[in-house]
Amino acid sequence: MAKRRPVRDLKLESGMTADQLVRQMKESGGFTGRKLSDAVDVIESMENRDCTKFLSFPACIMATGTRGVIVEMVKRKLVDVIITTCGTLDHDLARTWKSYYHGDFYMDDAKLHREGINRLGNVLVPDSSYGLVLERKLIPMFYEILKDRKSISTAELIDEVGARIDDDSSLLYWCHRNKVPIYVPGITDGSFGSQLWMYWQTHRDLRIDLFSDEQGLSDITFESKETGAIIIGGGISKHHTIWWNQFRGGLDFAVYLTTALEYDGSLSGAQVREAVSWGKVKEDAAQVTVEGDATVTLPLIIASVITRLEG
Repeated sequence: MAKRRPVRDLKLESGMTADQLVRQMKESGGFTGRKLSDAVDVIESMENRDCTKFLSFPACIMATGTRGVIVEMVKRKLVDVIITTCGTLDHDLARTWKSYYHGDFYMDDAKLHREGINRLGNVLVPDSSYGLVLERKLIPMFYEILKDRKSISTAELIDEVGARIDDDSSLLYWCHRNKVPIYVPGITDGSFGSQLWMYWQTHRDLRIDLFSDEQGLSDITFESKETGAIIIGGGISKHHTIWWNQFRGGLDFAVYLTTALEYDGSLSGAQVREAVSWGKVKEDAAQVTVEGDATVTLPLIIASVITRLEG
């Protein structure tokens, strides 16, 4: 019989680091706490190998301060490729130019609507901080970027916008400077895409070259010695990440962060083990699914990873 590990109590001390706490979680038997500690180990392993690192996430967390964690990951080159949704572009750019505000889950939504304020969970997004400012800023950029072009991929267009952002709080700013491509397979599903559609009304020969995006992802996956992914939530960005990696035999490393349950067969709730059955994650991959709100789990995980890498 294998030697059993005893459950140990967490010992909290003044001034302890996030990594010191996370390391204790490995021994505490604290349900999701131990999974969170395992996630740090998987990501640390990814960083110490010749591994192409994918990051997939939905737009909603970019409306929160967790945007700063994702920006820090790109700034520190902990990420090589991002696959996300159109709303990520919306929230990153909108918050570069305007502010979002604290709200509450139980506010009067009809009243907010009459005041021109949109509620995203407990974050308030005024019309003036979202659609209006994006229209005012993006349309002139599109005219400049696309004036001599009739075809462009999402990754190319996003990079060109990032080149025109002069604010280091922005994800697009850092992705451009550190050459981290952002792929958005559902580019029209958000305000950024709507502004692009508005531009197309007077430039009907413009084509968004999604096949070029797919070729880029194909080149990345097939040219990588190993691949790993941090996948937050579900949807098209999650599926696109694991979909392309199945063609090279699956991810070598996988960390899922999710709040969804698997009983309804949803992609968001699907655990890593389900992806193994499809060949999207290798049978022997270093992997873990961490249940919980990513605005809590991701900052703890990345703070711990940064401490280890700097140590």
